[in-house]
Amino acid sequence: MKKIGVLTGGGDCPGLNPVIRAVVRKGLLEGYQLIGIKNGWKGLVENDTMPLDIDAVSGILPKGGTILGTSRTNPFKKEEDLKMVKENFKKMGLDALVAIGGEDTLGVALKLVKSGIPNIVGVPKTIDNDLSATDYTFGFDTALNVAMECIDRLHTTAESHHRIIVAEVMGRHAGWIAIEAGIAGGADVILIPEIPINMDDVCATIQKRHSRGKTFSIVVVAEGAQFEKGTMVLQEQKLDSFGHVRLGGIGEALAQEIEKRTGYETRVSVLGHIQRGGSPTAFDRVLGTRLGVKAIELIKNNKFGRMAALQGVKIVDVPLEEAVKALKTVDMDFYEMAKVFFG
Repeated sequence: MKKIGVLTGGGDCPGLNPVIRAVVRKGLLEGYQLIGIKNGWKGLVENDTMPLDIDAVSGILPKGGTILGTSRTNPFKKEEDLKMVKENFKKMGLDALVAIGGEDTLGVALKLVKSGIPNIVGVPKTIDNDLSATDYTFGFDTALNVAMECIDRLHTTAESHHRIIVAEVMGRHAGWIAIEAGIAGGADVILIPEIPINMDDVCATIQKRHSRGKTFSIVVVAEGAQFEKGTMVLQEQKLDSFGHVRLGGIGEALAQEIEKRTGYETRVSVLGHIQRGGSPTAFDRVLGTRLGVKAIELIKNNKFGRMAALQGVKIVDVPLEEAVKALKTVDMDFYEMAKVFFG
């Protein structure tokens, strides 16, 4: 009987539990034994596991987060941690591992494939939708719908009080949440990391709206957006174990600048972690389920070092290298289309 490990790493997001459920249900049908590794790569470092049987995944489909827990542990930061990962993989008696995560988690998976643990397959997770080789990552659709609903609600108070409201959304260095939520929510300006913020253009768009009788505007800005000088607004300078800064604060800086330049009362709403929480949408439940089933099929067919992916309407598999080689950022043709509705 093959023993398959499952872990979820990086930031939590809606859809993780549907993937875990699908991996377990499909794995059991294939006659495999499933074992959950707690808290991402940290669980492999510390040999922290839980059994995954039919009862363990019963009722988890609509639940947000992950029953396995997660962390931003990078076992390649310490030589001793990497040694423990390899030793514990053997101690657990694992024949294969399903790594569910984004750029960082799957980047670790790729390094392990190349350095002594080849039997790993990946499943793409991130609300940022910034992984290459897949059209969508699960978690994105839920975050997008939450952001859209928040923008809808901001419209009413902005219009009632005749204010400019800046909505800061997540996405790190990719503007997918900002642009799609902005389009869906009828934002008047959308600012993304891929294009430096031109304050003259932003204020001109807002003033143009006022000149035709509109007394409010909604500005959506991605947390990773930068002003033209190239300065990135951070919550703190400290880096995480993968070398990432903690983003946040661009919304407040932008709001202050808009009010100073235009004289219009401006407020900011930071949506933050609300975008990562809650029950997954139908799209993310179905996508997560399909990706989880595909992961077990890859193991069954000995197609390791690969990731399940959505391309068009089909679930395919791609090399892990292709998935993490570069961030998938917003296409400029898409942004030009969005600009039709600015102002």
